Amino acid sequence: MIQACYTLSPDKLSDIYGPEALARVSRHSQVKGPVFPGSRWREHASLLRDTEAIFSGWGAPLMDEEFLDAAKKLKVVFYAAGSVRYFTTPAFWSRGIRLTSAYAMNAVPVSEYTVAAALFGLKHVWHYARLTREQRTFIEERPVVGAYRAKVGLISYGTIARMVRDKLRCFDLQVLVYDPFLSAEEAAREGVRLVSLETLFTESDVVSLHAPSLPATRGLLGAEHFGRMKPFATFINTARGEIVREKELIDFLRIRPDVQAVLDVTSPEPPSADNPLFDLPNVMLTPHIAGSLGPECKRMGDAMVDEFERYLEGRPLSWELNEQMVARMA
Repeated sequence: MIQACYTLSPDKLSDIYGPEALARVSRHSQVKGPVFPGSRWREHASLLRDTEAIFSGWGAPLMDEEFLDAAKKLKVVFYAAGSVRYFTTPAFWSRGIRLTSAYAMNAVPVSEYTVAAALFGLKHVWHYARLTREQRTFIEERPVVGAYRAKVGLISYGTIARMVRDKLRCFDLQVLVYDPFLSAEEAAREGVRLVSLETLFTESDVVSLHAPSLPATRGLLGAEHFGRMKPFATFINTARGEIVREKELIDFLRIRPDVQAVLDVTSPEPPSADNPLFDLPNVMLTPHIAGSLGPECKRMGDAMVDEFERYLEGRPLSWELNEQMVARMA
């Protein structure tokens, strides 16, 4: 039987790999030792000596030369979470170790959150809920954009944004995309309109940020973009807080109370207790809940056990990654 071990944050094991998933792994492998966090792999180096398959998730070890010298027989890693960039290294890729990730499964709840927020934004739900509470009556004049022929702008067109686009196909609206790496041909196939960042902010009724946090994207969005937003538009950030120049966003929201911000991420997380984001009436602040939480996490573990069974049967892996794919995701 194949030799396997679990290395991830121990408190995440039961969140990600349920009893049925763990039983399926044990049915096909000899699982060695206790679950251990990646940061403490040296204490469990003897377990790695014969390990051929690693099941991991949040809290994976940095798979550098030192780690790989301890895990010389490692052939495949099943990562039941999203981004793999923080633990993969040139040494990992050079050894031909296979890697599959639940990045697409982790994207599902983020896309659901985004679509829900976009639809609420198009109906101006938070704006009218606030007015109703303040005025203690139903106001008579309540214009909305609605989903009919509205424009939703997506910044970066990766896995999550593509899922958002797919979920919006049942609505009669237009999807605008800013992504310097998306070709006109692929945009046409996806049924999206490829535009500049300035045009996206100017025309969109909802702007949703999906870019990764990289040196090139940190501080990408500021006053020159937010100032272009349409009356009663909505800005959604489920990506990373550091992509936005927060002070400029706050200053903008103060002078444009009609614009709604839905922020699931900030920089830092959480914000300091005196951060104006807690007090601005046109900010909906949530504590980084868009990604997989609770039972949603088991979708990722189940997907990786499915991959494990495909691997054992010699079938293609559905979510296998290579160095070039990971670089493109960035």
